[in-house]
Amino acid sequence: MKFSLLNIPEIILLEPEVFGDERGFFYESFNKRVFEEVIGIEVNFVQDNHSKSSKGVLRGLHYQLPPMSQGKLVRVIDGSVFDVAVDIREESETFGSWVGEILSSENKKQLWIPEGFAHGFYTISESAELVYKTTEFYSPEHERVIIWNDNQISIKWPFVSEPLLNERDTLALKLSKAEIFNKKDDKKSY
Repeated sequence: MKFSLLNIPEIILLEPEVFGDERGFFYESFNKRVFEEVIGIEVNFVQDNHSKSSKGVLRGLHYQLPPMSQGKLVRVIDGSVFDVAVDIREESETFGSWVGEILSSENKKQLWIPEGFAHGFYTISESAELVYKTTEFYSPEHERVIIWNDNQISIKWPFVSEPLLNERDTLALKLSKAEIFNKKDDKKSY
């Protein structure tokens, strides 16, 4: 497995070694020992999620506040998406910065998004299925959403027309108005 640090060094792109022939393919999608060596912390994934979205759907930018903040290991098992992580750690040097990667069933890349980041994606293919591991359970009372088109963040989404959104994502707050990660209030380190 190849690991690459992105413009925000805490966000890590994982590219598995795929073994394939005329019968199909095989690859190791997760190895706890190797993963923890690369990210430098022990991780306990407690929940696996699976979502399916139609072409043009944008989900995000979602996150959970402490003490229920989540790290996510995201991959696409069918189709392709533009996957985004935004640094919402108030005291971070990269606060408000974002990284984006094409994740697809073809390239089999994965994105590690630690606590302290908002996550979203835009479906490029006719449909896409994502699976992702989380380090904390889903907690509706801790979940927050930042608006996808916030000028302070300025994500360069790969579409021309308006994306398809649910009501919650449409009514999301700008980063300047959102509750974010503040080190003095968080008992977990980031």
